[in-house]
Amino acid sequence: MARELGLNPRKLGKLANHRQESWKAPLPQFIEYLYRKRFGRERPQAVMPAEQWARSAAGQKAARDAAAPANACGQR
Repeated sequence: MARELGLNPRKLGKLANHRQESWKAPLPQFIEYLYRKRFGRERPQAVMPAEQWARSAAGQKAARDAAAPANACGQR
């Protein structure tokens, strides 16, 4: 869910300080709240491991790059 929200998993540890600041919600609950607020549903429609998600994203990028014209970036 966090990756769909655009959050970097490597930096989530910085956000998980609900023990130091008791007024904050625990990180998993906060991510669930953000997901519900943005997408309007409780859970993702398709749950997949991070490795599979990365492979599909790389495949989509490769297809997008292949479909782009050669001089779209201003090359002559």
